[in-house]
Amino acid sequence: MAKFIRFLGPDGPTYGRVEDDVVYTLSGDLFGWWEETGEGFLLDGLKLLPPCSPGKMLAVGFNYRDHAEEFHTPIPTDPNIFLKPPSCLAAHGQKVLYPRALTRQVEYEAELVVVIGRHARHVTPEQAPDYILGYTVGNDVTARDLQSPTGQWALCKGFDTFGPTGPCIVTDVDPRAGLEIESFVNGERKQHSNTRNLIFDPFHLVSYLSQALTLEPGDVIFTGTPSGVSPVHPGDVMEMRIQGIGSLINPVAAEPL
Repeated sequence: MAKFIRFLGPDGPTYGRVEDDVVYTLSGDLFGWWEETGEGFLLDGLKLLPPCSPGKMLAVGFNYRDHAEEFHTPIPTDPNIFLKPPSCLAAHGQKVLYPRALTRQVEYEAELVVVIGRHARHVTPEQAPDYILGYTVGNDVTARDLQSPTGQWALCKGFDTFGPTGPCIVTDVDPRAGLEIESFVNGERKQHSNTRNLIFDPFHLVSYLSQALTLEPGDVIFTGTPSGVSPVHPGDVMEMRIQGIGSLINPVAAEPL
């Protein structure tokens, strides 16, 4: 198993491999050929960036049965796909901005996120693992009061900073083996489930999406959230945890005037 982060290095965004508390910098392309430079930094004190720079941020709605039931929505028979704009990305530790306008109900959603490793088109579920670089933790922040009136989710899911991901990409974890997924607000657990409870697992989702569009290296797929979502407010601290991957922490702050 390898763990990679992306951080702000002396020459700009840099990938590194994490081992214990040390980050070994990489040259080349994490999604192609790369090698370690021999340079290392202590993880503590680095400015982390989102763990990749996706061209597409795909997401799946109501992919846990209990979350669909929570919203009195029929259990989907096919994946409910939507897009989040890459401009909504936020890093581990970065403030999630509570918008000044349009919404008064911002909620967290803990999610397992797939990171695509190579071009994928018309792949089968059995082939899908070969096209996945690894997994990270996501928080599909949502302006809930904008979700229902139009039925279109691009805006309610797409505000700036509404796509925290990180802190790292972890390879060689098997989401179908069952990973605990949890969320906490100010230290209080709000969500608790397991990736075994996904209606459509990551391999199915990669295959399904690849029938319609080309998945490219660095693209991400937010795989859905379990029940237990609720509002957050400026001053709150959100933490999303996934077993074997890590903990994604973001404070909530009022958007500056």
